[in-house]
Amino acid sequence: MKPLVIRKAGARIWRAKLSAPFSTAKGRHDLLENVLFFVELSGGIRGFGEAAVATHITGETVPETLKNLKEAARQAAGRSLPEFPEIAEQCKEKFGKNKCALAAVEMALLDVLTRHKKMPLWRAFGTRPRTLRTDMTVVLGDVTDAETAARAILRRGIRSFKVKIGRNFGLDLKRVAVIAKIAGKCPVYLDANQGFTAVQTLKFLKELARLKIRPAVIEQPVSKGDWEGLAKVTRESKALVCADESVASIEDAKRLIKEKAAGAINIKFMKTGVLKAYEIACLAKRHGIKLMIGTMMETPLAVTAAAHLAAGLGGFDFVDLDAPFFMAEKITRGNFVTRSGVYDLHKVRAGIGVVPHSRPGLEWEGEEVL
Repeated sequence: MKPLVIRKAGARIWRAKLSAPFSTAKGRHDLLENVLFFVELSGGIRGFGEAAVATHITGETVPETLKNLKEAARQAAGRSLPEFPEIAEQCKEKFGKNKCALAAVEMALLDVLTRHKKMPLWRAFGTRPRTLRTDMTVVLGDVTDAETAARAILRRGIRSFKVKIGRNFGLDLKRVAVIAKIAGKCPVYLDANQGFTAVQTLKFLKELARLKIRPAVIEQPVSKGDWEGLAKVTRESKALVCADESVASIEDAKRLIKEKAAGAINIKFMKTGVLKAYEIACLAKRHGIKLMIGTMMETPLAVTAAAHLAAGLGGFDFVDLDAPFFMAEKITRGNFVTRSGVYDLHKVRAGIGVVPHSRPGLEWEGEEVL
């Protein structure tokens, strides 16, 4: 059998404890429960992909994602790796709105392909890897929680803060004020996760201005389908507005550009798949739209894959790749982010550079991951 033939593939639920609940205006994660997908070439090389399931945001579920990825595994076995585009397109059609499953398949195929070629994944997107510096998130909570989290972020050397807002107007104002004071000259990003209306957002920004606080960016302030509201905040405020949930396809990105609804887009593999994420990023760059690279609640595997895109393509103004900092247990091997939030991919020899651990307790129903 030729070395570029996919000998086998598989999918398993992948769980990990979090250090604390990750709370946003749309819900919370108490446990990381994703789906791990792998492909193995006849020569023995494996590639891995991860589907991060965020039911409270996308409506996707773990059972649905696992079912789709197991079917993808059956369909991929025996196929030639150069059929990558056809495999991805077939998965896109079959999975429908289950985009995180598509992301897992494309990630695994890109990982195994670049491992076979003995090149780092970032080379698929550019000619040199830029160094990235991630922010770190202060999740929803009370003022004391916010202060404690902000001081901890500062102590670890991270110099940009992302603050979840959108559930309690008055409390959120107090939280942002406390964090901004601790942050000093460091940039503060706000993320409402669709929690406000346009009117509430404008009022919130006005109150912050009165306190002499100007956020570097405000992300998805309104419901994802409220294009008029998104555009209103963009027109009537001085803040840079970043669309997240509103842009889940290339068509959404084109609409944003046409309607001038926001000045930035958060690129996430789990919303669109890997290939479309790259396409959207390139489109945005051509039209002068700023870029953020982000993730759902993902392990270092998928987060580092996203870092490869941003590092290779370049032009990302905001980096939100802090999900690994919220994990209470280590379930991957290979680390390219420092405690202070710096991603340096120069040392990645092949593929993503991160693989699942094979230590006891982390097997796939009796079959070791590696």
